[in-house]
Amino acid sequence: MSNSGMTFQLISEIRNQLRCLGARPAHEQRILRLWSQAKPQNSGSRPLESFMPAGLRQALPELSDKLANLLRLQSAHPAEDGSVRWLLALQDGQTVETVGLPRDGVCVSSQVGCAVGCVFCMTGKEGLIRQVGSAEMVAQVAFARLHRPVKKVVFMGMGEPAHNLDNVLEAIDLLGTVGNIAHKSLVFSTVGDARVFERLPLGLVKPALALSLHSTRADLRVQLLPRAPKMSPEELIEAAEIYAQQTGYPIQYQWTLLQGVNDTEEEIEGIVRLLKGKYALMNMIPYNAVDDLPFKRPSWERAAEIARTLHRRGILTKLRNSAGQDVEGGCGQLRARQIQAAAGESQLANAEKPIHFVKAKPATVL
Repeated sequence: MSNSGMTFQLISEIRNQLRCLGARPAHEQRILRLWSQAKPQNSGSRPLESFMPAGLRQALPELSDKLANLLRLQSAHPAEDGSVRWLLALQDGQTVETVGLPRDGVCVSSQVGCAVGCVFCMTGKEGLIRQVGSAEMVAQVAFARLHRPVKKVVFMGMGEPAHNLDNVLEAIDLLGTVGNIAHKSLVFSTVGDARVFERLPLGLVKPALALSLHSTRADLRVQLLPRAPKMSPEELIEAAEIYAQQTGYPIQYQWTLLQGVNDTEEEIEGIVRLLKGKYALMNMIPYNAVDDLPFKRPSWERAAEIARTLHRRGILTKLRNSAGQDVEGGCGQLRARQIQAAAGESQLANAEKPIHFVKAKPATVL
């Protein structure tokens, strides 16, 4: 049968195509395993003809091309810290950012744009463009594996994973099984959503959970994350603690430090009040400044002082740098620069075209 028209966004679509080609479960898992691990489909000592149906075998080269072309490299931005930010184009021309992290990690995007509208995030400025399919997320991991080892996958790139829950969980299920990523090394990041706390415990693969907190004050958190679900910090931490006890993994609380906003003594007291005695790790990340946004990055000395204070008071705290500081590659910045450049080229092209004046017809009065 011809496969020339097959295109994929979802893992389920790949599975359906394989079954149509005569794949049995063992063939299906083998093909998905090799793809997700960025290995050739003819890997192994046994010749394919010894165990694979002829129709599936004949379709394999074209299928492999389709999987390899789920995305293409638009630009690469290596940084001094060992990370690299890739701007990747999907099949419809939309772009996402994927980050190769130091220590064998990769950060993938789950949406083009984002609907949460975090006021300090470039991704949130454009709103939600479209969902990224589960196959497109795994393709980001496979792409990264072509360039470096990957032992950890964090869903912390563009988008809010809770708003694309079915696709993210489908990707996590594959990566945590045939994708050969340890369950605790798969990290689901969210601003907090009741559906997350309902669905994650039910999966075969239970990822670690990262919760973007950013403030212990309900009123300030609403200002910073204007379209996040209306769960108070207390409610979020209570639900997260239940999941931590179910999985045996500490919750990774994410805190983007904004100078004069959430680096105050009041917030330090709030963190101690809410997290003391909890199975938790606080990740403090000084803001990656963006020219178009009004927020500032606190000094490293102030950030270190906050981390030391929390640690002394019983809150396990790590002070982290957002990867790619020196290449101005904060979440959404590469895509924003690409869009701005394209808009500038379009304006230039239009300016170079001769202008033709056409006499307007009289308005019709209804």
